[in-house]
Amino acid sequence: MMTRRDALKTTALATAACATASSVSTLFAQTAAAPAGPFSLPALPYATDALEPHIDARTMEIHHDKHHAAYVTNLNKALAAHPDLGQRSVEELLGHLGTLPQEIQTAVRNQGGGHFNHSLFWQMMKKSGGQPSGDLAKAIDTGFGSFTGFQTKLTEAATKVFGSGWAWLLLQEGKLVIESSPNQDNPVMKGVAPGAVLLGLDVWEHAYYLKYQNRRPDYIAAWFNVINWDFVSERFAKA
Repeated sequence: MMTRRDALKTTALATAACATASSVSTLFAQTAAAPAGPFSLPALPYATDALEPHIDARTMEIHHDKHHAAYVTNLNKALAAHPDLGQRSVEELLGHLGTLPQEIQTAVRNQGGGHFNHSLFWQMMKKSGGQPSGDLAKAIDTGFGSFTGFQTKLTEAATKVFGSGWAWLLLQEGKLVIESSPNQDNPVMKGVAPGAVLLGLDVWEHAYYLKYQNRRPDYIAAWFNVINWDFVSERFAKA
């Protein structure tokens, strides 16, 4: 039979356990919360299902809300001890990686690259993208023989990326050029002006695996249907 002393002891232990659980929960919440920092996740310029059926809504949701958000969070973490660097744009950071403190160069390259690449990627797509027109269409014909020739070259570059990476359309010395890069690298890291990066295709598996599994060429073919050529043309005109 429980005595009054036993009852008091049991109550005290239960109270302590609850307090401990509350402290752990609070600590976990603080740890899980995204740190404050100079960079933030840009909103998608359209609904997550806007690019259906070519890119499914669930992929867009995870890609933007989870993957891109993680790049932003981790970039802010890397810069937390260097508030002066937080005053720079991500383009400035990526264009001068070698001048950054050595202990954060890799983080800025990976996380900052992911942030820059994806911030452009969302804007480079829209529903019913169509084909380029005007001066950009003429430049594509000059550089690749035809729009079909451009598609073939970009598809080849994107397909041949080993593992994860990107394929790019750039304007260099007045000519259109196609390149690829691994991981979250981009041409800005090699000295290309940010505005000269006209188009980027994300071929990380998280960009397509839910719908296309290992069929990267199918994803690439579908992606040509959602290119925002108005946005790309604006960048071309400015560059």
